[in-house]
Formats: sequence, C-alpha cells, structure tokens
Amino acid sequence: MSAGARMRPVVVTRAEGDDGPLSRELRGMGLEVLSWPAVSIAAADHTALTAALAAVQDFRWIVFASRHAVAAVLERLPAAPAGVRIAAVGQATALTLRQRAWPVNLVPEEASAAALVAAFAAQWTPADAGARILFPASSRALPTIAAGLSQLGARVLQVEAYRTEAVTLDLAECRAWIARGAIGAVTFASPSAVTELAQALGEEDFERLLSDAAAVAIGRTTARELSARGHAAVVAESATLHGLALTTLRLMQTRP
Repeated sequence: MSAGARMRPVVVTRAEGDDGPLSRELRGMGLEVLSWPAVSIAAADHTALTAALAAVQDFRWIVFASRHAVAAVLERLPAAPAGVRIAAVGQATALTLRQRAWPVNLVPEEASAAALVAAFAAQWTPADAGARILFPASSRALPTIAAGLSQLGARVLQVEAYRTEAVTLDLAECRAWIARGAIGAVTFASPSAVTELAQALGEEDFERLLSDAAAVAIGRTTARELSARGHAAVVAESATLHGLALTTLRLMQTRP
C-alpha cells in the first residue's frame, strides 16, 4: 500500500458493541471498523450448571473453552475449588482465570479444542480412567472436547453455561458495502460467527464478500469453518483479540 493511502475498513463479526475490545484495538491501530455482530452471547438456564457446581468436588477437572464460560462459573463459584484441576483452551481464557486467582493446570500450545484433547492424551494414564470432568460450554459447543475426552476414558459432564445466538444485521447496509467492494478484511472470532454471517448474508453475498475481502480467523478451528465453505483464512499470530487485531493490521498494510 502506498504511503498516505487510506486502508479499507475492517468488519468485526464478534459479539461486541461498537466500542468492544476488538473494535477498540483495531481503531487504536488506525483502522476503520464496521460492526457486523453475527452472534450474541446470552444467559442460559443455569440449573444444570448450578447443580454441577454444588457437587464440584466430585470432579477431577473443569475444562473452560472460553471466557464466557469462565464468567458464568465464577459468578456462582468465585473461589477455585480445592483439589480440582483446571484446563483452559487458549491463553486469553487462562489469563481470565488467573486474574481471578484461579490456578490453571493445563493450557495447550494451540488454542483449539483438538489441541486440548491432545494435551490431555499426552498426560493420560490408565489410572485416570473414569475421571469425571466438568465442561461448562456454549449452547453451540462442537463435540470435539466432550467426545475426545470421553474416548480417553473420562466421564464428561457437559453443561450449558451460556447461549450463542444469531443477531439481526442491517442487511441492506451490509450488502451495500459488499456491492461496492469496499471492505478490506473480515475478522472472525469463532466458528459460530462464520456460520451465522454466511446464513444472514446468503451464499451469494457471503461469497462476494470473501472473494474481495481477506478473512482473518482467531484460531485454526475458526479457520477450518471458513475452509469448509471454500474460503482460505489468515490465522491470527496468537489466539487472542490482540493477536487478531495485530494480524489484521499487518495484513491490511500489505494489501493493495
């Protein structure tokens, strides 16, 4: 990009407002942001979660795959339960726990469900067979974690900690931007954001959007969802919002 040229705007599909953390990061880097929240985070029926936490000492592990799950659990259980080990998918989720004085015993190098299962497998022994694991999850959690840990011989209780729901977009405005070919990049912070944006826009407009704009995924699981729809994605250098923003900036600086 030539010096002084104005970079095209970046779409944020994450469930956050105009002044959400990813949007602030991108604006702080000098990028224009379009807020197209494809999903929202909503409260779940916490009956099953509350019951599980009342008997938390029955579990050997609690597995957290997102900061939303952390928030739902810590609202009901502020202090880490003694003797229960904690696993987190990604450094951002682990940091949220540590900021509340919860120890984190296992964090895979890659922030993905498959990497977490692999990390468990690497340390799993026959003595661990039958270990109970609590997995507070999204209403749309993929089966990778629960199924993978069950195959190791764990007894996994997956309970809904929060709901991931579709958001009604201003489709006329979105399609006007797409028709102009004026978008530089689209950021995706979850597979659900990919699914819901594709469904909201329709196959034709989703194809037009990502044929012109770069797709930037927070991690490999999200990138695989894009790949399954025929679109390559640039994966963030770290699976955090800062990493997603920084990768987007660097990509935009090199695009014509």
